[in-house]
Amino acid sequence: MNKKVCLLVLAGLLCSRGLLAEETTKSFTGSELVVTSSRVEEEKKNVTTNITVISKEEIKQSSAKDLGDLLAEKNLGTVHKYPGTLTSIGIRGFRTESHGNDLQGKVLVLLNGRRAGTGNLAKIAVGEIDRIEIIHGPAAVQYGTAAIGGVINVITARGSGEPGLFFAQELGSSDYTRTTLGTSGKIGNLDFSGSVSLSEMGDYKTGSGKTYYNTAYDDQTSGSLNIGYEFTPGHRVGVNYTYFNVGDGGSPYYLSQNDLDDWFEKENYSTDIVYEGRTADSRLSWMARYFTGRDYDVQYDPTGSNQGWDDDIPYTSKVDHKGAQAQLTYNYDYFRATAGIDWLNYEETTTPYAPYKSEYDNMAEFLLLNGFLFDKRLVLSAGFRYDTYDLTSQGYEDSSESDRDDDNFVMNYGVAWHVTDGIKLRASYAEGFKMPASKELAADYYISTTHYVGNADLKPEESTTCEIGVDVADNRFASSLTWFTTDFKNKIQSVSLGSGVSSWENLYGAKISGFEGEVSYAFEPFGNNWQFSPYASFVYLTEFEDDGTGDRLLYTPEWNATVGLRVNDQRGFSGMFNLAYTGESDIQDWETSWAGTVITKGGFAVANLTASKKFMLSEKKSGRALTIKGEVNNLFDRDYEFVKGYPMPGRSFAVGVRVDI
Repeated sequence: MNKKVCLLVLAGLLCSRGLLAEETTKSFTGSELVVTSSRVEEEKKNVTTNITVISKEEIKQSSAKDLGDLLAEKNLGTVHKYPGTLTSIGIRGFRTESHGNDLQGKVLVLLNGRRAGTGNLAKIAVGEIDRIEIIHGPAAVQYGTAAIGGVINVITARGSGEPGLFFAQELGSSDYTRTTLGTSGKIGNLDFSGSVSLSEMGDYKTGSGKTYYNTAYDDQTSGSLNIGYEFTPGHRVGVNYTYFNVGDGGSPYYLSQNDLDDWFEKENYSTDIVYEGRTADSRLSWMARYFTGRDYDVQYDPTGSNQGWDDDIPYTSKVDHKGAQAQLTYNYDYFRATAGIDWLNYEETTTPYAPYKSEYDNMAEFLLLNGFLFDKRLVLSAGFRYDTYDLTSQGYEDSSESDRDDDNFVMNYGVAWHVTDGIKLRASYAEGFKMPASKELAADYYISTTHYVGNADLKPEESTTCEIGVDVADNRFASSLTWFTTDFKNKIQSVSLGSGVSSWENLYGAKISGFEGEVSYAFEPFGNNWQFSPYASFVYLTEFEDDGTGDRLLYTPEWNATVGLRVNDQRGFSGMFNLAYTGESDIQDWETSWAGTVITKGGFAVANLTASKKFMLSEKKSGRALTIKGEVNNLFDRDYEFVKGYPMPGRSFAVGVRVDI
């Protein structure tokens, strides 16, 4: 074990002060409820894997406009962020898929526990999010294909309390404007929460003062609605609707080769119908859901200079998805079992560049088990999942249709031991997988003079992950330290077969190991009127190399770290300073080399600052209020880029006002 690893272990143990303190901690704040790890509501302290929760208060304090911005501040791993609305996020060396079908990613994005239908996190607004739960590592048993590096579950708010309306207006640098109208509350057995936002922004300047043209967007609309009716105690029928659309967004290409006429349209929407029920003693509970939606992208290139298609015909990608979930949970004092089925159907169409149609149909059965022994100080978990797949693909209209059937079985195991009420040791083993995409199995289309053909013998990409960790918490202090190691194999990669023909093959895999840690502490140096909460988190990879070449994995930084401070008082003031550092990584340079020469991209740090003040206009706690907020993004005006050649905005300002009625 090298010096860096030893120092990390020592630092984590020191942060976990309960391990070294003579007196035990008072209580375990992990008693907050989470739903992602077991697909049912449970106490966080009983989860046997590393899970991060981003609370509603943290989201409010952030300057993030979408989920991509928010997770870039959290800095869990690789971030690929482009101008406009295109962001992917990595966890433990794997990333979401932001281009087209989200089934091709290796980190899965969920919306209220089901697939969001996109891997582009910029399409998910943060306006009505109640909290975000993030599983670090595989969650294939719970959610199926593509959940190798982790799962990001976005949970939208439900209405409660007295009904109310709010109006918010934001103005900022680069002619940024955002107008939001929303409502939330409960009337009898009817609960509702929803909002709609309209925004636009002009071209921005980089940290070096250069105007990056064609980065503007107009008419961006996002909204969500969560409405439900409890027709008898413990039985609720709900409808969730989410919508995102940007009708005129700039597509600037590299700053060094600034393209001034390309533009795009992007859309993502979905509807859920959910029934949740339970018996009077809560011994049995169940959930049934049907959902449907679409993810749609259109790219316009008037000169045809980049993609090579007909000047008058845009490139389109459309993915229609639908699915159903049903599960039943038996909950006893020392035992819990959840069994269920998932069904998923994706239909994908692209035209005219690389035109093809494909359909992905997936049925799965799963079983999740939890046992609680020794006065619930020992927690055991296990899970099993069996998936069957039917995939079809068709190229040009006159090409024949190809199909492939397949199946897959995965499992996981975990254990957690509550040493004291505030100290938890945990260990787990989990398997992950990603099924080949339809086009990888059965493609038959041309790009220019290259003929792409599928490989029906492809195996699923697979992973096995082991991790051990410690969580420590009391009323004001919380920390965790996790070591993990992942063996990844059967990587699917495009290969040339010669004579103008390309296909896909299972090549080498990778070994990824490292440490994750976080610590926070809330203290009141001036009495209970003010609370200061410093926090820090990091990801350090000790091993991340390609088994085939022996080289470091591309687009995978060795270090990621975040430090910050949250401040609150009892009179409506709230503020946050956040500094996110991304370490250097090896990447391919497509900006200056058509061959994609591998170079080392340097690290960078970005600081954001926000502050808000809420003025009550009514004596009622939930009554009328006026909130004023200000924010500074890229506080130190750094010139930085998540993707080489695509610099991010320099220092920018925004102010906003919100009125609650």
